[in-house]
Amino acid sequence: MTEDTRVLWREWGDDAFAEAEQTDRPVLLFLTATWCDDCHEMLVETFGEPRIAANVNDGFVPVKVDVDREPRVRERYNMGGFPSTVFTTPSGELLTGATYLGPEGFRSVLTRVRETWDERGEDAGRIPRALAGNETPSGPVTTAIEEHLAGQLDAQWDPDFAGWGDDAKFPMPRTVEFALKRDRYKATQTLDAIDRNLLDEDGGVFRYAGARDWSDPAREKLLADDAGVLRAFANAYLYTGDEAYREAADSIRAFLDADLWSGFAYGASVGPDGERTDLTAYAGGNALAADALLTLAAYTDDERAKASAERALSYLRETLVADDGTVRHVDDDGAEIDLLEDVGRVAAAFCTAESVLGDGLDLARAVTDRGLDVLGDEPAFRDGPATGLGLVDRPLRPIDSVVEFADALVDLAALTGEDAYRERAEAAVGAFAGATERMGAQVAGYGSVAARLTHEPLVVDVGVPAGSDLHRAALRVADHEKVVVPDSDRAPEGAAVLRGRDAGPAESPDALMRRVADAAE
Repeated sequence: MTEDTRVLWREWGDDAFAEAEQTDRPVLLFLTATWCDDCHEMLVETFGEPRIAANVNDGFVPVKVDVDREPRVRERYNMGGFPSTVFTTPSGELLTGATYLGPEGFRSVLTRVRETWDERGEDAGRIPRALAGNETPSGPVTTAIEEHLAGQLDAQWDPDFAGWGDDAKFPMPRTVEFALKRDRYKATQTLDAIDRNLLDEDGGVFRYAGARDWSDPAREKLLADDAGVLRAFANAYLYTGDEAYREAADSIRAFLDADLWSGFAYGASVGPDGERTDLTAYAGGNALAADALLTLAAYTDDERAKASAERALSYLRETLVADDGTVRHVDDDGAEIDLLEDVGRVAAAFCTAESVLGDGLDLARAVTDRGLDVLGDEPAFRDGPATGLGLVDRPLRPIDSVVEFADALVDLAALTGEDAYRERAEAAVGAFAGATERMGAQVAGYGSVAARLTHEPLVVDVGVPAGSDLHRAALRVADHEKVVVPDSDRAPEGAAVLRGRDAGPAESPDALMRRVADAAE
């Protein structure tokens, strides 16, 4: 299938919007992705129709946007799925939009948009409520957050097929990880369903299942999804010791190394049935992969997982992360920098690297400090700097990305002993606490970080280097939310201690496990 659509696509940038302003034409944004079958089909079937292409070229400024490369555009103009077909004013305000449109539907929309523009011009544009600059629904960070979301694990549980919800099933790895500590049966049942239905026999994880019973999978595979599921399987292995979970995690590792490794970093996606591999290396995706692989290596001593993680971390260090903590989304001179999605994931990955490898703290701190400076103008972080075209300069504070960064802040506070990071995490989590009662299992990761802020965290200070038997035993303590600090000056040389717990030093792995068990009673 070719994509010679006849439409004269522009790139997202100043030139396209300036052209729209100068020629008094609306902008047509087509949000697409390499892995998206419907996107490619619409490019051929709809935009390839000669009369449609002529009408688009004559009456609009068409801009094609890769949503992986431009995540802030994705979040502001997404119409509920991809492709997203969006019409805006020359200033970027929204006129209307839809997802996939066939030729007849698209012709009808073109006519309506043209009529609206001719009648009202810029006055027809609107700013979505999420971008209006309203304050987030703040409240105190209490144990009620964790309790409510733990209740949602039960309220939204599908007893017949596992997972949460009664429609399409997504893996939701952060929800699975939340459940591992609060309702392990539901977590493992969901992982078993993922293993049976979404783990491809050729490797990797399908993006989601279209039906409640986990059938009809969307067969594309995205690095971020695979990394999240890999880590969830690894954490399930930590709690259960079930080899099936270790094997599932390792199968995803093998897929990442075989199908998405470009020679210097992990690529972004593989399209349905293995075609259209996108080897573009994004900061957030590589950070997630490194974090997941280090988690697997920590519990299993898997040298392949460790080596793969170290390669991804090296790429981040050498190519996408500057010494001052600036994070580039992709290795491109025009790439966005300091996106919250990247900052949180990169900071978390280097915190994990410090815990597992004993090397990562300086970069984690640099990325975090810059992120707080650039994105922390309000308690809930912005998703990027306060600049950009169209609606991109409008503040958007996505809870999922805020959670990822807040979680990294809790890790960094434990690693450094600096409570300011923990306090900043609490402010960010509190920025959404007023909406807790409206939250469902899909955002259970919010409950995880809230729990870490309302309970004394498990921090294991180890007075030995990373890789020693005592350090490796500390990594295997059955709590995936713990933080292990190797070569810690808070522990006696050659021993491990549980920070803030009334337990003496442990000089052997067995003694450490006894201290942990005693502290849990």
